[in-house]
Amino acid sequence: MCKRLHKIIEGDILATIRDVAKEAGVSVATVSRVMNGSGYAHEDTKKVVMAAVEKLNYKPNEVARSLYKRKSKLVGLILPDITNPFFPEMARGVEDYLQQFGYRLIFGNSDEKRDKEIEYIDTFLQNNVVGMIASTSEEANENFDNLDIPVVLLDRTAEKLPAVYSDQKTGGKLAARVLLDRGSTNIVLIRGPVEIKPVYERYMAAYEELKQAKVNVQVMDSSLTLQGGQTCVKQLFEQYPETDGIIACNDIVAAAALQEILKRGIRIPEDIQLIGYDDIAFTALLHPPLSTIRQPAYEMGAQAAEMLIKRINQEKLEVTHEKLPVSFVERQTTRRKAEKT
Repeated sequence: MCKRLHKIIEGDILATIRDVAKEAGVSVATVSRVMNGSGYAHEDTKKVVMAAVEKLNYKPNEVARSLYKRKSKLVGLILPDITNPFFPEMARGVEDYLQQFGYRLIFGNSDEKRDKEIEYIDTFLQNNVVGMIASTSEEANENFDNLDIPVVLLDRTAEKLPAVYSDQKTGGKLAARVLLDRGSTNIVLIRGPVEIKPVYERYMAAYEELKQAKVNVQVMDSSLTLQGGQTCVKQLFEQYPETDGIIACNDIVAAAALQEILKRGIRIPEDIQLIGYDDIAFTALLHPPLSTIRQPAYEMGAQAAEMLIKRINQEKLEVTHEKLPVSFVERQTTRRKAEKT
């Protein structure tokens, strides 16, 4: 065995198509035909080539091959904040579905910044992706209008683009109804950034429900981060010490609220009730476990990927805007329905 082949097997050098051809005793063109499924190759030849591929652990250069063929198996995914566990769960749904069809993801984290979103769109196009899934600002959606590849929005909507999202209005209303039915009358809504449409929609739905019930409602603003939540909640208790119910804009902010409640020695749920939003994984591990509104993040990602595959294959979409249901997950930061103080 030659020194180069030994290094390839040891993992020091990546195998090339020429190495595969040499190992199999065929031409580079034959290896290319077998790998791409184009042109004729005898079954015995295919077996020899694939055995060499497996032995050398050969992996085709996806980008180079896509540039040559003007076609790839790459999909771009833009998400706003991978530090929020809600979005990696969506990404996993996208990835798992795409992998069934041999597609791979190129990922971008936009931080809800339009310039970064545009930069990632450009980067994906340079890598010759065959489609994109994006959770972007409404302004950035304009950059998808003239693309030659299909785009599906995830957790966002635009009239001209296919989209998968959850029922934010029902989610906000449901959170408000839970607190009302379980006895809260001095309620604070932690609104979240108003420019993020799904976050604003859930806030407005909750606000309208509470106002109709004629209870005392206050509104606080926060970012969607733990640090933002901590700052907001400290101010909340200083300004509104009589608060007996909180609806947070997401689970991360709700976790910050829970921490502050316990620090102040306030009993939960006896003295104050708390509801988060998303049902990310750690909410069940908090003490006490957090009651929240569940968004089906994984399913949203998988359905967006399914929609994109159909568009790549030029199949007709029966539904272009897919709205998934939300649900209330009852844990220990809300009182049981029959228990009112």
